[in-house]
Amino acid sequence: MRKIGSVPIFLLALAAGCAGYSGHDLVAGQSTLEDVRATMGEPALVREAANGEKVYWYPRLPFGRESFAARVAPDGRLVAIEQRLAPEFISKLKVNESTQEDVLDLLGPPAEVYRFPRQQRETWEYPLRKPPERKSLYVQMSPDKVVREVYELHDFHRGMEFFGIQVN
Repeated sequence: MRKIGSVPIFLLALAAGCAGYSGHDLVAGQSTLEDVRATMGEPALVREAANGEKVYWYPRLPFGRESFAARVAPDGRLVAIEQRLAPEFISKLKVNESTQEDVLDLLGPPAEVYRFPRQQRETWEYPLRKPPERKSLYVQMSPDKVVREVYELHDFHRGMEFFGIQVN
């Protein structure tokens, strides 16, 4: 009986730990870089944008299936937080035109990197949130760091199970 009573407490603690998961409490134009870091933690990657903004990457991969870009203006104010593993960003990747740098700027760091020396290719994997299915986006690049293929596949090997419930 005691273990059953502790399950709701565990779930509440888990939910509280995820409060800053997407940065939804942050306000564009008001929140500062310090607020972003206090809410979302240390970024996995920081990229400089052409317009002077800095993009702080918070990938929640592989099990979160989201990658958040916190765009911060040169004055240290938050411009926006965007979930970048979304069709409007993925569609900007152009085969035989986009580069590895473009992929990092659009989607952030990948969950996995696979190297295929015989094919002379490197493939970056991004698990996607597309309920009810589990899919992953794969971006394949040649040695010159140009995108050669972009495709989605069903993702049958990822996922976790809590209390008999499959979590994507």
